[in-house]
Order: sequence, then C-alpha cells, then structure tokens
Amino acid sequence: MKKILLMMMVMLGSVLTASAQKFALVDMDYILKSIPAYERANEQLNQVSKKWQAEVDALSTEAQTMYKTYQNEVVFLSQEQKKTRQDAIMEKEKQAAELKKKYFGPEGELYKKRTSLMTPIQEEIYNAVKDIADLRGYQLIVDRASDAGIIFGSPKIDISDEVLQKLGYAH
Repeated sequence: MKKILLMMMVMLGSVLTASAQKFALVDMDYILKSIPAYERANEQLNQVSKKWQAEVDALSTEAQTMYKTYQNEVVFLSQEQKKTRQDAIMEKEKQAAELKKKYFGPEGELYKKRTSLMTPIQEEIYNAVKDIADLRGYQLIVDRASDAGIIFGSPKIDISDEVLQKLGYAH
C-alpha cells in the first residue's frame, strides 16, 4: 500500500511540475501591423524598391531597344560594326544585371535598408516580450503567426495586446 501511495505521489508531483511551466502566444503580424513605425518603414521600403526597380527596368528596356535596332540594321552592318553593337548590347544587359544585384541581391541595398529600418522595431518588440516573460514567468513564448505547427492556441495565453501596451500602443 505504501508503495502504491508513494508511486501516486511521485506521479502527481511529476504532473504538477510539468504543468507549472508557463507558455504564451504572440501574434507578430498583429503586433507589427499595430505599430505605425513598422507601417512607415514598409512604405519607405516599397517606395525605394519601386524607384530602384524602375532604374533596372530602364536599363533593360534600353538594352532591348538596342537589340531591336541592331536586328533591323544587321544586314547593313560590317562585321566590325556588328561586333561593336553586340558588345554594347551585352554591356547594357550586364549593367542592368549588376544594378539589379546591387539593389535586390542577397546582400543588396534593399536588404541593408530593410535591416536598418526593421531591426530597431524588432529589438523593441523582443525586449518587451522578454520583459513580460520575465515578469510573468513564461518559459516559452511562441509566435502564432509564423509557426504552422500550432493548430490551436487559446486566446487566454495570447499576450499580443500586452506586448503592444508595453510598447506604448494601447489596444
């Protein structure tokens, strides 16, 4: 009898210990959309992206125009003129490709601009979430917006509004 009672006490203690861990959810999409600085940063990124894309498109169009002109005149050109025109077309295409890489490549200007605009906002959110986790004793806070593994999350453990309040954006 003592063994069974002791075993039940150990199991009960295990269950209580496991349930003592605290979890919370945040919805980063909701939080970010509620922060005006994030919306302004996104608008800046969209504007600069459109501007840079227009520059790349202008060079590509110029290369296409040069090629069409070349095709129309190729029968009248000497070998040397053909070579000169082909080289000029290839150079223009190369310029367009290099400009595209400079602006939109993995380490391009758009990436740098996004990092400079978004990192301070993300750090501010992270610090607010960390402060709430420390205050409330959460061991784990999961972003419900980005994790497809969450099938259901109780609204009772969603601290998104609390994070916004901590950041000064009351909802």
